[in-house]
Amino acid sequence: MFTIGDFARYGRVSPRMLRHYDAIGLLTPDRTDPATGYRRYGAAQLARLNRIIALKDLGFTLQQVGAVLDERVGPEELRGMLRLRRAELTEAVAAASARLTRVEARLRSIESEGHMPADDVVIKTLPAVRVAELTGTAASYQPEDIGPVIGPLYDRMFPLLEGAGLRPTGPGIGRYEDAPEGGGAIVVHAGVTVSAPVGPVGDTGVRVVELPPFEAATIVHRGAMDDVLSTTHTLARWLDANGYRSTGYSREVTLECPPDRGSWVTELQEPVARA
Repeated sequence: MFTIGDFARYGRVSPRMLRHYDAIGLLTPDRTDPATGYRRYGAAQLARLNRIIALKDLGFTLQQVGAVLDERVGPEELRGMLRLRRAELTEAVAAASARLTRVEARLRSIESEGHMPADDVVIKTLPAVRVAELTGTAASYQPEDIGPVIGPLYDRMFPLLEGAGLRPTGPGIGRYEDAPEGGGAIVVHAGVTVSAPVGPVGDTGVRVVELPPFEAATIVHRGAMDDVLSTTHTLARWLDANGYRSTGYSREVTLECPPDRGSWVTELQEPVARA
């Protein structure tokens, strides 16, 4: 028999945790001295302790752990619980990976401050352009909110255009505006240049619109849009240094879009006016 301290050491847990498990009936000692209250554990109880810790690390509550160990949960229900937890963990890993990508992009932006040549920025008067587009709403202009909206919009749009017999005649154009309801929400327009009449494309949800001409400060970004911060910061510094102010969100014109996102080429077109 082991004292609570020894048993905790062998099980790599704290005595406090063992006391709690005893209090809730999850792992009761083999023997408790009625006079002193000292707990004594058997070596065979390490197996149950291991299962408790493993299930707890999977995210089960202690109540669920007890139900599983005491076989109050059937095999099918247990499989369902494990599948659900697997999905939750997969989602958490994906979210952590996306967060790491954003942190790395911020770090690259900090490291590149002052290194991008300012003459990469060009003022242009851009002509009117006709685009077919699908529209959605993002919670904010942050990359983690924009990406999950604009990507699926493009995924949906191209098959719809093909089904309607419309062929793109130029690059993709992503554009943004503040949502009417406010609160920081953003209307996301995923578009592509076409030669077609203005108006809805059948009942597909795609609409052809004519975007008016405007004066823009432009800069070419090379790489995935996850890494666009350095480029947008260079553009912002150039505007401030050269007496211009932004009058809206940048358009994102896709010049090259190979399967390798790191090889994308995108022109940012920021509407501007003299400050």
